[in-house]
Amino acid sequence: MTLLAVDQNLSSRINLMRILLICGIVFVHVPFDPQTSPFLGRLWLFDWFRVFLGDSLFRIGVPCLSAISGYLLFRRGLSEFRFAPVVRSKLKTVLLPFLLWNLGLLLVLLLMQRAHVGIGYFPDLWSGSPAEFTNYALAFQGYPINLPLYFLRDLFVCILLSPLLAVLVARAPWMTCGSLFLLAILPDVTVGLVLKKSILFSFAFGIALAVHNVDTKALDRHAPIGVVATLFAAVVLASGLYSMGPSFPFWMDLARNTLSIVGALGFWLLSAMLLRTALGQRLARTGSLSFWVFCGHYPLLVGLWMIWNRFGDAAAYPVFYVSAVLVTFVILISSNAIISRSLPVAYQILTGSRGRSQGAAPASRRLDDADAIAVKGAAFSQDRR
Repeated sequence: MTLLAVDQNLSSRINLMRILLICGIVFVHVPFDPQTSPFLGRLWLFDWFRVFLGDSLFRIGVPCLSAISGYLLFRRGLSEFRFAPVVRSKLKTVLLPFLLWNLGLLLVLLLMQRAHVGIGYFPDLWSGSPAEFTNYALAFQGYPINLPLYFLRDLFVCILLSPLLAVLVARAPWMTCGSLFLLAILPDVTVGLVLKKSILFSFAFGIALAVHNVDTKALDRHAPIGVVATLFAAVVLASGLYSMGPSFPFWMDLARNTLSIVGALGFWLLSAMLLRTALGQRLARTGSLSFWVFCGHYPLLVGLWMIWNRFGDAAAYPVFYVSAVLVTFVILISSNAIISRSLPVAYQILTGSRGRSQGAAPASRRLDDADAIAVKGAAFSQDRR
């Protein structure tokens, strides 16, 4: 198999995984309040399914795609890595979109809250301290106002740390990855540099795979078993979370954190299976749509929640849940198509230059475009983060 063929397959699998997982973010972030919490158990199977999607299965996305980012950054080897050009590139593909989408929402909310709209659904920006406002705007020490964008913030931090991480995993891969893994799964342990601990471990693990030239397709022949095992573990975890939530004992948090990292292998193996299907091939060609959905879904969902609370009630929450997801997908898919065609320059900027035709770019270039959108959003509530 030629290098080009390998790159094409790898790029397609990455594109397939990111659209699947980022669509999963939408389910993770469907808003609810104490009266519609899934842990009340009023709607049993429906509520369990919400926990399965939002607190179990799709928590795997961040570690999985973080590992891919680290792998792609060093896939040509440690000797070929050039820090300064990489940082210049990521300023455009990671940091600039973060600032545009986050500060854009911040400005809209400032205007809305000046008219006393949106307070209670988003933080009160006019009454907060300067430090809080700075965090909402730039996420220096806390989550940004557009919550899922914390991933871009953490990803950029990992990129700045990448030379150090690469040296550590090159010289002591087991010790480095093992230490970061323990930090990632232990509840109530903070790292400081990143908002989500699993991102730091997974990014370093991805670097280790690349630096040590690990065959990422070695387990593909075991894909069915790996996928079934991951789904089974997610079902078991969701059942435990559903019966014990919303507060969990130490060991349950430990299990949830562990599955979110280990389960990444299941999604990677799933991509090998799905890519053999017509649907998988089509999803792998969605290109920059995944980034558009990632950046835009959270404000849309909260906006729909604000509208719903004016007319709906808790008893009809399943109607909101399903309709909010459908409406969000329709709006984002339509707006992605319209803006990419009518305002291509603006679209390129907003998507970090991810709007090129996938078919026209060489495989190696498609891999470069894939690494910065290894994303999955933060959860809606603090206990889901």
